[in-house]
Amino acid sequence: MNDKFVIGLDFGTDSCRAVVINAFTGGEIASAVSDYPRWKTGRYCDEKANRYRQHPLDYIDALVSTLKEALSACPEDTAGKVVGMAFDTTGSTPVLTDKEGTPLALLPEFAENPNAMFVLWKDHTAVKEAAEINELASCWEIDYTAYEGGIYSSEWVWAKMAHVLRQDERIRKAAYAWIEHCDWMPALLTGKTKPEDVCRSRCAAGHKAMWLEKWGGLPSEAFLTTVEPLLAGFRDHLFEKTYTSDTSVGYLTDEWASRLGLTTNVAVAVGAFDCHMGAVGAEITPHTFVRVIGTSTCDIMVASYDEIENKLIPGICGQVDGSVIPGMVGLEAGQSGFGDIYAWFKRVLSWPIENILSQSILVDKESKEKLIKEMNDKLIPLLSEAAAKVPITESTILAVDWMNGRRTPDASQLVKGTISGLNLGSSAPLIFRALVEATAYGSKAIVDRFLANGIKIDSVTGIGGISLKSPFVMQVMADVLGMPIKVAKSEQACAFGASMFAAVAAGIYNKVEEAQQKMGQGFAKEYNPNPGNHEAYRLLYEKYQRLGAFTEHEL
Repeated sequence: MNDKFVIGLDFGTDSCRAVVINAFTGGEIASAVSDYPRWKTGRYCDEKANRYRQHPLDYIDALVSTLKEALSACPEDTAGKVVGMAFDTTGSTPVLTDKEGTPLALLPEFAENPNAMFVLWKDHTAVKEAAEINELASCWEIDYTAYEGGIYSSEWVWAKMAHVLRQDERIRKAAYAWIEHCDWMPALLTGKTKPEDVCRSRCAAGHKAMWLEKWGGLPSEAFLTTVEPLLAGFRDHLFEKTYTSDTSVGYLTDEWASRLGLTTNVAVAVGAFDCHMGAVGAEITPHTFVRVIGTSTCDIMVASYDEIENKLIPGICGQVDGSVIPGMVGLEAGQSGFGDIYAWFKRVLSWPIENILSQSILVDKESKEKLIKEMNDKLIPLLSEAAAKVPITESTILAVDWMNGRRTPDASQLVKGTISGLNLGSSAPLIFRALVEATAYGSKAIVDRFLANGIKIDSVTGIGGISLKSPFVMQVMADVLGMPIKVAKSEQACAFGASMFAAVAAGIYNKVEEAQQKMGQGFAKEYNPNPGNHEAYRLLYEKYQRLGAFTEHEL
């Protein structure tokens, strides 16, 4: 049998990852990672205002460099045998476009305008607009939020686009449509960028744009213009039909094939969000709760039509037919902050390192740079090691994990994080342990919401950097949940899942489940809960719930 290869590309918050995979065995031939150059320097963002924007050129630059690096590490004849490619991205990460489907930031007049750029998933500038959508949906003849957990989030496309249009007169004069990042990449590489021609992702549209086939696709023009009159006409420029990610958009154009060092025989699949393709890469099946654990978490399940029946699960990020595996209903939840919370604490502790050591006259510049890097690299591992030694009975600090708002259950970007129970003996490891426990309690709140609504969970799977690199975090989570957690073997599970979709879109397999069976890599480790710890955490979790309720309603 002649080898054939597929490529999975995962566009995360900070970087692009590519994997080149043998389509018949699932073996990884090569991988590469590239940071977004402009994003890395903090351009176009304002943390205090919760504004996070990414330039489309960052995605293009990272795509080219990542793919060329990965292919250069492959045997010489590999590129000519690549038959499929698929993209996953963060989401909702949309951008406004002109009539040709060009993101406005790629036009010279808007090249440095953040409002012309992709609005990253964690941009929370549209809290007001999301609240207006929720208020209107609650009294409209159709509740367009019903299949998105009943609460529309400021992290999602319609709120973001309404906010940008309100903010910038020049942008609204130029804007014709919008596109999600996961839709733009396949459209760009196949030359099908005109808004009316784009194959739109079922995953993105169903979970973030209030798309549902039974009410004719997107929310009505009347609803959208009541939310914001500036949205007039956008619906007509967008889409009614959506596609699952086992579908081919088309093939690489001559230009992109040449630029990437591939052939025009590469089929490009419909895109999807990272967590959904990551769940496929982690071999998701019904009753498996898959956690993509990184800066935030995204939690994915699939359920049969019989199990879902007419259930509408409140407070999650949507239930969408075919958003994960075609022929099943995809369920999404997650936490707005997970690894970001640990990174925040690291920044707090690193303040003197960055601001005192960097200015010291006692050591030379090269030594200072090495010391700062060493201290920053070792800070979280050492905190984890020290925190793991603290008995639960001495873990008297209690925190709530809403530093970046709350995604689920019951989205709210108005809530804030809390740390309580501090005294003069509260050390950095004790505070860090409380933050880790808080992220585990937030995980339990999501699990409990699914269970309370009749969705069975037999097992938990973790994917992403934290699941592979932080035994302390994973053990605490297993103890809090009272469930074993398996960790997927692939270090790039999202990109690996994308490669499975690429294999189906290229015609190697007939359906996603067949690709999973043939290409799956299995699991690296399993964390089993400590029964005593689980009982102790059960009581602490009740305190977490009370502290969260107080924080939300009184502060």
